[in-house]
Amino acid sequence: MRIEIAELLKGEKTDIEITVMGWVRTFRNNQFIALNDGSTNHNLQVVVDFNAMDETILKRITTSACISVSGKLIKSQGKGQTVELVADTVEILGDSDAEKYPLQPKKHSLEFLREIAHLRFRTNTFGSVFRLRNALIFGIHKFFQEQNFLNIHSPIISASDAEGAGEMFRVTTLDLNKLPKTEQGDTDFSQDFFGRSSNLTVSGQLEAELAAMAFTKVYTFGPTFRAENSNTARHLAEFWMIEPEVAFNDLKDNADLAEDMLKYVIRYAMEKHPDDIDFLDARLAEEEKQKPTNERAEFGLKEKLNFMLENNFERVTYTEAIEILLQSPAYKKKKFQYEVNWGIDMQSEHERYLVEKHFKKPVIVTDYPKDIKAFYMRQNEDGKTVAAMDILAPGIGEIIGGSQREERLDKLEQRMQEMHIPTEEMYWYLDTRRFGTCKHAGFGLGFERLVQFVTGMGNIRDVIPFPRTPKNCEF
Repeated sequence: MRIEIAELLKGEKTDIEITVMGWVRTFRNNQFIALNDGSTNHNLQVVVDFNAMDETILKRITTSACISVSGKLIKSQGKGQTVELVADTVEILGDSDAEKYPLQPKKHSLEFLREIAHLRFRTNTFGSVFRLRNALIFGIHKFFQEQNFLNIHSPIISASDAEGAGEMFRVTTLDLNKLPKTEQGDTDFSQDFFGRSSNLTVSGQLEAELAAMAFTKVYTFGPTFRAENSNTARHLAEFWMIEPEVAFNDLKDNADLAEDMLKYVIRYAMEKHPDDIDFLDARLAEEEKQKPTNERAEFGLKEKLNFMLENNFERVTYTEAIEILLQSPAYKKKKFQYEVNWGIDMQSEHERYLVEKHFKKPVIVTDYPKDIKAFYMRQNEDGKTVAAMDILAPGIGEIIGGSQREERLDKLEQRMQEMHIPTEEMYWYLDTRRFGTCKHAGFGLGFERLVQFVTGMGNIRDVIPFPRTPKNCEF
């Protein structure tokens, strides 16, 4: 039976005959193999007797060769490990040419590792990142399932633009060299596969609303796509979204649910993979040392995560937040790069100031100007704001955006007309307001933004296995 290295390193069992399989990290003095199978960043030391070993086998034990080792697990005499494996037999499962293997045993830049994303899983950094990503996926499902939410698969191919953003990837089977035309000279999508123009989804929210109107509590967790030509450390063309939707919830209930979910999944990941959190905490501290003092992060990784767990999130309205910024020393000393006035879409620097400097706790900002928010958000009585909310976290700013939805048919139709959203095409969405409407609310969490937050990685391209970005669709 093959046993995982993470299990063996607990040191609970010794003086047993075992078999392990994995990839060679290093091979020193023809005697000590550092073996890793991806279950942990820690390697198992395998000790071979080179006098008793076939020389042709020894030569094939190279960096990244895949091997199977059988032998006796004993308490280790050396420093840095509790147990080691004394090898009886070593079998080469897959050779690796050490001269050609791109990941030599040295420090590599993240930019270089992105170019070899098919191999970067084998590094300690990405081992930790993707084990934590997995824990966060499971933690999210666990949180919602424990609260009796129904998981809904919303469509990936859609004919609607939920956000009104217009930056969508078109889906078509038409011959691009011979596009059929209408009498007006436009592309005739009636001849396309779906008989109409269609695209990859930008959100599962609208479909989640439909389901919430029958099941009360639902959530979607699926891929979403934005054809936004943004080559930044914060943008991906393909990413994953968590979008719960709850009937009978108002904005306060929505904020409470989002706070509970964030705390639950962060705690779950920290408890599940403490070694990976420790590793990434040390990695981030080292990275921060290279920066000028004024550019360093306010918190270390573990400090930041505990900050989220130990504080009740501060609730503040957008109007109050803008007033705080206008009265701040940072604004008066012209330290903000972006202007502050009522009506702006707050920038990350403004959001971080509220969290890190003013309140010194995570912040939930509510009641934003309606002109900077989507058509489906419930209009407040003041006629200027909507029942929207953003959760702001240290080091990153906005991590969750949500709202109470507009359940009043007349108000929703009026807002859609103002924003030039075709009500005839969206009849199905409006039907939920015609047939048994009720207040309801939900939010969206960009999953990669969460993984970035929990791992401390500075670039969103380093928390998804194969990033899709402008001019890049490798692997």
